[in-house]
Amino acid sequence: MLHGSRVLAIIPARGGSKGVPLKNIRDFAGKPLLAWSIEAAQGCPEIDRIILSSDHPGIIEIARRHGCDVPFVRPDALSGDHVTALDVALHALETLKESFDYLLWLQPTSPLRTTHDIRSALNLLADGNHDSCTSVSPAPKPPDWMFRLNDDRTLNPVLEQAQNAGYRQALPTVYVLNGAIYACSIPWLTQGRKFVDRQTLAYIMDARHSIDIDTDLDFKLGELLMAERLAPTLPAPHQTRT
Repeated sequence: MLHGSRVLAIIPARGGSKGVPLKNIRDFAGKPLLAWSIEAAQGCPEIDRIILSSDHPGIIEIARRHGCDVPFVRPDALSGDHVTALDVALHALETLKESFDYLLWLQPTSPLRTTHDIRSALNLLADGNHDSCTSVSPAPKPPDWMFRLNDDRTLNPVLEQAQNAGYRQALPTVYVLNGAIYACSIPWLTQGRKFVDRQTLAYIMDARHSIDIDTDLDFKLGELLMAERLAPTLPAPHQTRT
């Protein structure tokens, strides 16, 4: 429980993935990608129930093997490319015959998100006078350096009045949603039908925890970062006096 309130964690993992087929159960640093999110959630005592929402038998089997509850199979109507996270979350809430106060949305494509990150975001939400909290990380590039292309391939700046774009140190830090954690009050979600608004609290995550696995390159980079995290800490070399 979270300060006396019940928390439902939903891990969404559909079978159809055009970028990397069945990426949610592809091996990632020795485990199915999905397993890292399940285990991070299992380490969080604030969560009352962890469920999977999936349409794919193989994903469901692996989730159950790692101790995740699968109370239903997601219907085909909620498994297409244009189905939103909100659609899937509301379906889960309507299907479960159980009452919860908070919803925690954990995408399996964020395997470097830790139990500490989840607990910190939940407690930030519970301690603040807000209805939602989401994870962000520093943007790798400032929007002042971003452009769209016109039809003739000339540059059209994203920001009409980019300031001090010549050197980065003069630009304010900006943040991006990293997709790792969405936490919110369930009444707020069902009434507003959104995960994020102008009053949403930001939980700032380390960039090394924030990679979102979407391509083969993401897999390779993510596994390098995970290997670094899992590597045993070597003792300092013994020094002798001379």
